[in-house]
Order: sequence, then C-alpha cells, then structure tokens
Amino acid sequence: MREDVSTSGHEASTRRYYETGDVDAFYDAVWGGEDIHVGIYGDRREAIADASHRTAEHAAGRIADLLGPEAVVLDLGAGYGGSSRFLAERFGCRVVALDLSENHNRRHREANIRRGLDHLIEVETGSLNRLPHAAGRFDAVWSLEVLCHVADRPGALAEALRVLKPGGALVFSDIMAAETTPAKAVRPAIARLGVQALATRSFYLDQLARLGTKADFEDLTAHLATHYARLDQEVRARTGELREVISPAYLDDLLDNLPRWADITRRGLLRWGLFHARRTSG
Repeated sequence: MREDVSTSGHEASTRRYYETGDVDAFYDAVWGGEDIHVGIYGDRREAIADASHRTAEHAAGRIADLLGPEAVVLDLGAGYGGSSRFLAERFGCRVVALDLSENHNRRHREANIRRGLDHLIEVETGSLNRLPHAAGRFDAVWSLEVLCHVADRPGALAEALRVLKPGGALVFSDIMAAETTPAKAVRPAIARLGVQALATRSFYLDQLARLGTKADFEDLTAHLATHYARLDQEVRARTGELREVISPAYLDDLLDNLPRWADITRRGLLRWGLFHARRTSG
C-alpha cells in the first residue's frame, strides 16, 4: 500500500517534536513523567500528576467489564507508558503499547522492567494509521489525547475498530475545537505541538457512527481550563528550577505558549472529553 505523503510527513514532524530532551524534561518536572494527558481535577490546586492519573482511572472505569487477566488491550500513542502500566498492574491484562517515538518506547520498556511488568506489556513502534495487527485481536483499544496529532483521523479510527473483537470497546479522549470555533482562533496555541487543526465532538461521533459503532461522549471540558491554568502556574512558579534542565529557548516558548492555551480554554474555544464506542457483536 502506498504511504500517504501528508500523513508520513505529519508523523515525522510529531516524532521530531516529542523526541527531544526538552520535552522529556518538561514532562518529567511538571507533569510527573507518567500520565501525560489532561487531568480530571478534584480542586484547582491539585498536583497535575494526580489529576492526570485520575483520567486514566476514569477511562478504565468505562471499559472495566472487558478488563482482566484474559484481556488484551491496545494502547495507541502510549508515550512513556503510564496507561499501559496502570492497566497491566490494576487489572492484570496484557497490553500492546504502540507509539511513533522509539525514544519513548525505549524509556517505556525500561520503566516496565523496573516495575516488573515487562511480561505483561509489549512495546512497539508504529503508526495509528497502519496497525501491524490482525483484525479482531483486541478486547479494547485505548488512546488518550493522541488523535489530535494524527493527520488521517478517520483512517486511525477505522484501524482501531478493525483490530477490535466483536463486542470490544474503543475508549479515547482528545482535545477538540468547539463546534463554532474558527481554526485561526486556536492556531497560535496549537502550533507549538505541530498540530495543524483540531477535530470536533460532532466529527468524531459522525465518524464512529459511519463505522457502525454505538458511541457516546462524556463532556469533561470543565477540567480543561483548570489543567492549562495549572500548567502555566507550575512553569512560572518553577522557572528557575526549569532553567537547569530545559533549554532557554524551549522554556521561553512555554512561557509564551501556555498563557495562550489558558486563554482559549477560559474563553470556551476548546472541548475535551471521553469517547466510548462498542463494536457491534455481528
């Protein structure tokens, strides 16, 4: 199959962004280095790492009936492996963890060995648009804030559902634009991540319906403004410490960019939440 040039170019750009020491240092120092996604906050002062882990717990609750020692889960865009380790440790399930970045995957494997979970988690390098798995292999497919980085989102959703067993579940979250938000209003914020445009809630629900699933969406947007406000607060409060581990250019970019995110979330231009879809049993 001929590889789409725009998709491969977008993946290369995403890989370059995430495979830098600055990004690793930022995620370790400010985000906790384990669960790198938007958090569900108990209060506005909660630690980012704790809120982010709560998101993983909440997502797992939506598919808990499918999880257990006999289950096999595909974690798409697994990053440093926080979700994979949580699922393996909490439920005893086997996890196949896929990520574009071999640097992330190397770190993921090392952490699995330290935690004694390497026998349950298989880490592989690959693309969401070209999953190297047979149809119907997985009980559940899982992805947290990854699809915003994917150029061919319909293709990625189709691939995720292809590898699900009949009756299996797809659970994913994403940062999205509100339905009426102009692309230019959010572009200055999202450009730092190499993201060209955001999807919307209706886009994902329409795609999931066309793919023959029964899907629902849990709107968790209320936590998005808190999350970016907390990131901005942490970076500003710890600027001196961060200058010891992050390059001046990257830190200055964060100090410029995070207030943009805080602004567009306060203004209601973004949406965030959890999609849950079940593949029909037929």
